[in-house]
Amino acid sequence: MTAILNVNNPLLAGLKSARANFVPGLLVQALMALVVAAYYLYPPARDWFQAVGDAKARLGFGFSVAGAAIAGALIPELLKIACFQGGKATPANARNLMFTLPYWAYSGFVVDAFYRGQALWFGTAVTTLVIAKKVLVDQFVFNVVYQAPITVIAYDWKNGGYSFRDAREWFARKYYAQRILPGLVATWGVWIPLVCLIYALPSLLQTPLFTLALSLWVMIFTWMAEQKA
Repeated sequence: MTAILNVNNPLLAGLKSARANFVPGLLVQALMALVVAAYYLYPPARDWFQAVGDAKARLGFGFSVAGAAIAGALIPELLKIACFQGGKATPANARNLMFTLPYWAYSGFVVDAFYRGQALWFGTAVTTLVIAKKVLVDQFVFNVVYQAPITVIAYDWKNGGYSFRDAREWFARKYYAQRILPGLVATWGVWIPLVCLIYALPSLLQTPLFTLALSLWVMIFTWMAEQKA
């Protein structure tokens, strides 16, 4: 118990971040729950969902790549320009986009490929057991082993001036404990319910719902971060 109360404890840092994320996370979860409820309970919405699914089927990975780039990179940058820079773009915005656009496009491809793999491993049936398996692998294997580490490393690389001077530290246990674990703890409270909702939809609608959730998430946190700054 003493270790958990240490202010330098990564777990405590993650729990504090999770508490700070509670209200915005709850808002995103509520909005995503409404979307899923509309799919199952509001027949007129089915035409819209069908159109989205058809677009995903037609465009394939292109849909996921473009959607994630817009959600993770373009939307937050435009929000900063519109709300906090008086509508005036700066060279810093262009520099940010040179990193964030390809990074989030790549992430969209990876997430889409992972969702396809989940469908092959566990099937496409929307049942409690299938959803539980997908959520566990998503959040406690894929996220722990790959997605969270690669995101933290990528942004540390960017913020460090694109230098590989500290690259050896990225693979050390201490780095994972201090830089990655707090983020994992902070995001689990938000994203575990979100991926439950994502996997509750048919396969063709899962990546679009992920993109929508990501859009809302980054908009809220871009706003919060800029207000705090």
